[in-house]
Amino acid sequence: QVQLVESGGGLVQAGGSLRLSCAASGIIFRVNAMGWYRQVPGKQRELVAVISSGGNTNYADSVKGRFTISRDNAKNTVYLQMDSLKPEDTAGYYCNAEIIGSGLTRRDYWGQGTQVTVSS
Repeated sequence: QVQLVESGGGLVQAGGSLRLSCAASGIIFRVNAMGWYRQVPGKQRELVAVISSGGNTNYADSVKGRFTISRDNAKNTVYLQMDSLKPEDTAGYYCNAEIIGSGLTRRDYWGQGTQVTVSS
């Protein structure tokens, strides 16, 4: 069974930084794109950043220049470095990965979420 386990959320003041991590474990043949999404209560989950297996990245306009996504393919881990945080970045952050697992079945997996709270 494949799992995504996130860490690194917390409470930070505006202008501060946090680094999120998400590690995939289990029977994994290949990890394709990995990404971070966020959601606040009552709103749809939105894409924050995504990175391909080859390292190509894409960001939401609201985080460009402040957030950096990266990955370590040897560890099946994706990171999100968040700098210059704003109160509007407050949300639950969820890791997502497209993984080819046992039986060469490809599917999307989600982490359990980690809360990021930015105080003004």
